Amino acid sequence: MTLAQHTDRRIIPIYVVLPPHTLLMDVAGPVEVLRYANIEQEAILFDCHFVAARREQTTSIGLTLANLEPLPERLPEGAFVIVSGSIGKVPDPALVEAERREIAAWLRRSVVPGITLVTICSGALIAAAAGLLDGHACTTHADCIDDLRRLAPGAQVLENRLFVEDGERYSSAGISTGTDLMLHLVAKLTSAATALSIARVMVVYMRRSGSDPQLSPWLSGRNHMHPAIHRIQDAIMADPARDWTLLQLADLGHLSERHMTRLFREHTDLTVTAYVNLMRVTLAREILAGTRLDMEAVAERSGFASPRHLRRIWSQHNDQPPSHYRR
Repeated sequence: MTLAQHTDRRIIPIYVVLPPHTLLMDVAGPVEVLRYANIEQEAILFDCHFVAARREQTTSIGLTLANLEPLPERLPEGAFVIVSGSIGKVPDPALVEAERREIAAWLRRSVVPGITLVTICSGALIAAAAGLLDGHACTTHADCIDDLRRLAPGAQVLENRLFVEDGERYSSAGISTGTDLMLHLVAKLTSAATALSIARVMVVYMRRSGSDPQLSPWLSGRNHMHPAIHRIQDAIMADPARDWTLLQLADLGHLSERHMTRLFREHTDLTVTAYVNLMRVTLAREILAGTRLDMEAVAERSGFASPRHLRRIWSQHNDQPPSHYRR
C-alpha cells in the first residue's frame, strides 16, 4: 500500500540512521513496533526510511544491508531520527571513526527544534559527539556510560535505566530496551491500547519511564534492570492480596531483608510497603469496575484488613473510591 493511499492518516517520517557495524536488534526491534503500529491503528502512519553514510552497511551479525538511502539534506518538520547502536570492537577502526564523524556532523546540522532524536544503545555516543545531548537527561548501554559522560559533559547521564525521555530527546540502554522505548513512543503518539496490543503480539513486557505518568499502575516502578527486584515485583503483581512479609519477598530475590529493602527503594523509588499497597489499590479498582461486590468483599479480595483500611490507602493515591462505596 502506497503513502497516497493513506491520505487520511497523519504521516510521521522516521529516519533510522545505520552506523557501521550496526547492531541489528537495535533496528529490528524498534522498527517492528512501528510496523505493528501501522497495522493496529489508522490514525498515524509511521513512514520509515533507512539512511546511512554509504549505500551498503555492515551489521553486527555479518548481514549486509543494501539499497540504503543517503543522509538527507533536510529533514521534514516533525520527523523522528533514530540512531542505532553498533559494535565496539571493529576490524576497520579508522574507516568506522570517519563514518561516525560524518553521521555526527549530519546530525548536528539536521536535528533542529521540531525534530525528535531517539538513540538506541551506543547510538547515544554519536549524538553526544554531535553535541545534541548536552543539557538533557539521557542514558545508554552500561558499557558506554563512561564514554557518554566524556562526550557529553553537559548532559545528565543516568545509569541503570531502560530508557530516558527529556523533551525532544529519547535514549535507551539498547538491544531489547530499544523495543521498550519504541512502545513508549507509540503509546504517546497513538494510544496505550495500541502499544499494549503490540507488546502482546511481540511477546514482550511493556514498561514505562519512571518519570512519566504511567499507562497503568501495574507498570509503576518497572523502569530498571535489577533482576531480583523484578522477580519480587512479579510475585507481588501476580498475587497482590497475599499477606506478604519482607522475609518472603527477600527470599524470592535471594537477598537479606535489609538489602532487599534498600535495593527496592533505590531501583523503584518506592518502599516495598508502598508498592504492595499500590498493587492492592489497583486490584481493588479493577474489582470495583468489573463487579457489584460491596466494599467489604472488595477489601478482602484485594488484601486489605478492612474497608476503612482500603479507603485510607486509596486516598493516599490522590483518589477516592466511587461515592457509593465511601460509606
